[in-house]
Amino acid sequence: MSGPIEVRLMAEQASQATFEVATRPVSHVPATEAKSHALAIRSALLPSLILSNHPRTLIQLVVQALVSARTQWKDPLIASMINASSLALMNAGSVPMRGVVCAVAIGRLPELGLVVDPSEEECVELNAGGCFAFLFAEGIGSCIESVWTNWRSKFGPFDEKDFNRARILAKRSAQTIYSTFRSSIPWMGTTEPFELVHSVAANTYLEDDEKMEI
Repeated sequence: MSGPIEVRLMAEQASQATFEVATRPVSHVPATEAKSHALAIRSALLPSLILSNHPRTLIQLVVQALVSARTQWKDPLIASMINASSLALMNAGSVPMRGVVCAVAIGRLPELGLVVDPSEEECVELNAGGCFAFLFAEGIGSCIESVWTNWRSKFGPFDEKDFNRARILAKRSAQTIYSTFRSSIPWMGTTEPFELVHSVAANTYLEDDEKMEI
């Protein structure tokens, strides 16, 4: 994360800073997929940034994944990139923020129902899924709003009931991520070891409506 820094004349904005996001693949040059990921990250993070404090400057974020998703469902990778970007912005501390964006990937398996952070093997079997990003504010300790999602269905029409259940499950998981973010702040920029204060299961399944409070 770099900025505020000098901006190109053609990208300069008189009333606020220009926010640019670039993603780099593990190998080769960025193509359509990398640009799509960059757009998703920018859309998710933009509501959290106060860009009006630094007009006519550039805020630049560069994200590189160390792995490549081999299935059509890239949501776990996108969620991790959004979360890493939020940590980078907090660690830099040079751009004022309204809150912190936390993202969670949710998928739906045909027989097991909704799953949090599906593995690569599970992504092959998903019939619906997406990534949800939420904005949290310091001092409030709760979600302010859902800022971005790309939920879609592989087969058949869009199911609004599935979408609402997935969003609630994602919000609960994002709250845990936010709590972990807050605990990690004292360790930023140091060599001290950091331990997660909340253990999150790799996969959380949900089938019954009774298990959720809608």
